[in-house]
Amino acid sequence: MMQPVTAPRSLKEKQRQEREELILQAAEEVLTEKGYYDTSVDEIASRVGIAKGTVYLHFPSKEDLVIAILERNAQKLVDIVEATVASGSTNREKLESILLVVYSGFFDPRISHLMQLPYFVVNSSELRRVFVEKKGCMRDKWDRMEALIASILEDGKAAGEFDKTLPTPIMSSAFFSLLSPRSFERLNANEQIPLDEFVKQLGRFYFKGIAAV
Repeated sequence: MMQPVTAPRSLKEKQRQEREELILQAAEEVLTEKGYYDTSVDEIASRVGIAKGTVYLHFPSKEDLVIAILERNAQKLVDIVEATVASGSTNREKLESILLVVYSGFFDPRISHLMQLPYFVVNSSELRRVFVEKKGCMRDKWDRMEALIASILEDGKAAGEFDKTLPTPIMSSAFFSLLSPRSFERLNANEQIPLDEFVKQLGRFYFKGIAAV
């Protein structure tokens, strides 16, 4: 049976998508440098080299721009987590890989941009209300992460790796509580601890608590 032929993107559509990506990249840079309230669409347009009205053709408001960046970065992070988890052999290794990916998202320059803006939004009560509660922004991505972690924990319990008597929601909640960059920042204020070593020790603390008796 012949597979349907997908029509190639037109040159105009390709240019539109490329321009949209440039707008998002510039917006993320400005937002990271200046914060939400001091970011102007004029400066974003200037950095891309287009008219302000062109930005509005793609994104009707600054709020829509931020939501697009949050959703794009959340999708990229989830994709990285899922790919990393797929390479783990034990359920503990899979959870350890999630810890490393998320912390790398805060502190590894190669992917830190994926977490900087989401972390800023989540830790601002006003912006959290606007972008998370009002729009439900990133909810589906967060649900995928929660489902993935719950599945790993359940598999670990079935395999005898984790304590079967512990409710999975509590195990999952405790795992998510580890995903805060502030503890790593506090430790590194006084002494430099390599990121992978910090994650390793954090994992030891967690897995001792949920290990099978």
